[in-house]
Formats: sequence, C-alpha cells, structure tokens
Amino acid sequence: MQSENAYSQPVTLKNVLKFAIPTIVMTAFMSFYTMVDGLFVSNLIGTDALSAVNLTAPIIALVTAVSTMLATGGSAVIMKKMGEQKTREAKEDFTFLIIVNVIAGFVMSYLGYLMMDTIFKSLALSPKVFSYCQLYLSRYLIFTIPILLMNNFTLYMIAAGMSALSMVCSIAGGILNMMLDYIFIALLDMGIAGAAIATGLGYSVTAVVGIVMFSNKNCLLHFVKPVYRSKTLLHASTNGSSEMATALVTGIVTMMFNWTMLKYVGENGVAAITIIMYVLMFATSLYTGYSYGVAPMISFYYGEQNHEKLKKLIRMSLKIIGAIAAVTLVVSLAVTQPLVSVFARPDNPVYGLAVTGNRICSFALIVIGFNVFASGMFTALSNGLISAVLAFSRSFVFMVIAMLILPAIYGVTGVWLATPVAEVMAICLSGVMFVKYRKKYQY
Repeated sequence: MQSENAYSQPVTLKNVLKFAIPTIVMTAFMSFYTMVDGLFVSNLIGTDALSAVNLTAPIIALVTAVSTMLATGGSAVIMKKMGEQKTREAKEDFTFLIIVNVIAGFVMSYLGYLMMDTIFKSLALSPKVFSYCQLYLSRYLIFTIPILLMNNFTLYMIAAGMSALSMVCSIAGGILNMMLDYIFIALLDMGIAGAAIATGLGYSVTAVVGIVMFSNKNCLLHFVKPVYRSKTLLHASTNGSSEMATALVTGIVTMMFNWTMLKYVGENGVAAITIIMYVLMFATSLYTGYSYGVAPMISFYYGEQNHEKLKKLIRMSLKIIGAIAAVTLVVSLAVTQPLVSVFARPDNPVYGLAVTGNRICSFALIVIGFNVFASGMFTALSNGLISAVLAFSRSFVFMVIAMLILPAIYGVTGVWLATPVAEVMAICLSGVMFVKYRKKYQY
C-alpha cells in the first residue's frame, strides 16, 4: 500500500524528487558501466581496444532494442491499468511481458553471434582491432538474457515504488563492475574479454534481485500466472517503439560516426569519438533517469484522469530539466581537459581530437534534456506514435542530415557540430508536438 500511497501524495518538488533522484542516480551508474570499461580498457590495454568497444556498440544496441521497447512500453501500459484499478490484469501482463523478454533474449543472442563476424569484416579493420571486437562482443553476448531482464526490472522496480532499490542495485552493479574490471584486466590479464565479462556480471545484479523481489506477493507488482493478450503485446510494442527506435538508430548513427572518423583521421578518430560519446551518454543519462522516475506518475495520473496533478508535474519537470541543463553544460566545459586526460595522455593524438570535440558537442547539453523528456512524456501518456516520431527524428533523421552535410563542409569539425545541430532541430519539433497535444492531455 505504501507504493500506491506515493501516487496519492501532492505534486511537490520534494515528492517528485523522491521518485526522480533514485532513478537519476541509477541511470548515471548504468552509463558509468560503459565508461568504466572504457577507462580500464584505454589505460591497461590501449586506445585500439577502446576503439573496439565503440565498434561493437551498434550490435549491442540491436541486441537490447527489443527489451528497451517492451520495458518502457510495457511499464506505461501496466501503470495505466493500475491507475484504472485493473490490478490483477496489470500483474498478468507484467509476468507475460517478462517471459517474452526471456524468449527475445535467446533470439537476439543467437542473431548477435551469427552476424558479428560479417559486420566486423565489412569495416576493413586492422587485424588487432578486429580481434578485440570479436573477443569483447562474444563474451558480452553471454549475458544477453540477464541484461534484458535488468532493463525491464529497472523500470518495473520504479513503477512498483521501489526506485531506491533500483538505485541500490545499479550502484552495487557499478561497484562490482569496477572491481571485476581491475581483477580481470589488471590482475588476471584477461584483456578486453575480461572487460565484457565484468560488465555482464555488473548488469546481472539487478536481474537477480528483480527475480527475488517480484516473486514476493507483497510487492505492488509481482509474478502471477501469465495471460497471453496479443493486444497487450501489441500495445506495449507500439507504445515503446520510440525507445526501440532510439536504441536501434543509436547503433546506426554510431556506425556513421565511426565510418566518418575512420575516413578522416583513422582509428584514433574512433577512440576520440568514443570519449565524447561517454560524456554525452553520462549527461543524457541524467535526463533519462528523471524521465524514468516521473513516467509512472504521468501514466498513473493520466489513467485516473487527474489533470491538475498531470499539469503541475509536467510544468515542474520542464523547470527541473532546465536547471540540470545549465549545470551539465558548465561542468562539461570546465572539466574537458582533465576528463579526456583520464582516457588518453596529452601526447596521444586522440587527446587533441577529443578535447576539441567535447567543447563543441557540449552545447548540445542545453537542449538534449527537453528532447528526452518530450519523448518519454508521450510514451507515458500511451501515445507511442508521437513519442516514436520525436525519438526517431531526433536520433536518426536529424542526425543523418547533419552527418551527411556538416562533415562534407567542415571536415572533422562538422562531425562534432552534428550532435548540437541535430538536437536543435529536434527541440523545434518537440515544441510543436508539445503545444499541439496540450489540450488533448490537459497538461
């Protein structure tokens, strides 16, 4: 009952932050997993290995895209039913969608092993980098099902009012990842394979805890006998299609960045873009974490037709995101040089490329948060179509346009400008949709 009471409390800054801060910390630590791998890999193995980690990212994005779709879309569908007092049906759908994820995990893992060599050969990599890519991805794919369960349980813990537990799992997983990175790479000399295994085991913490917690019948959401409803699967899939599109096209855009940098400056450029992506990924995780935290509240208030609370929550959210944007921009610009030096020494060619790139890309931080929230808000309102349009336009259409035009004019500088320009185009579209649907949802 405590979780249900959380939704009945007034919408105040304090109560909103109770939901949001744990999820912000959680997503920050989740993004930190990849950064930790990059840190250990670049310092203990080399920047060629760091390039390999980035080159495997598109396949990893493909593997997790289906899970992301079902987790975000399913969470919105289930919490809407909870707001409508259809609690038994919501629990049946929850159990059913978890089973679907396990099946998807087997399929995606198999496809990953089937495709990876063909993809890496098409990139015309040096034998050393090719070997690193094979080693990293082959070990990472072992943990496909735990990673998919982690994606789902993370959101369902939040929806069930256990955002603090979700945060603790992420922190514990992050710490375990760091410890195992040191043990596997520095002490046991397992190289890049050790980095992948450490990441997989770190992700598995939330999966294991989730299985235990959702087996407890006292939990707001818990496992029951599943009921197959094609409508539920379809609704979850279409509603979460924006998040799936984001995961898929992020992989495609990462490939575009890699190909472009290979063309202009070689594998050093791939290492530099990897460092920039770590910075943007960490900053974006703050906004994603906030959106994850308030999404169940938006879905619940929408389900019970509480327009006053919905309006107050969304307006407060825009102010909070604006504050985060200002802070992240200032911090990113201030720490560019020391941050890049952690991954590459100043005498390394990667260093100069990454410092310049981070200074330019940082200006995207002003608007990224509003774009992330707009897409997440429409998903929470069960309008998967608009959410998908916003996410796909932002992360693919506008980015591809920027990547095709700007590097051809400005060279490497154009690569760095692509992200800020794409985000500015995206916020214009987000603003139009926000105004257009304001009367329909009464926010």
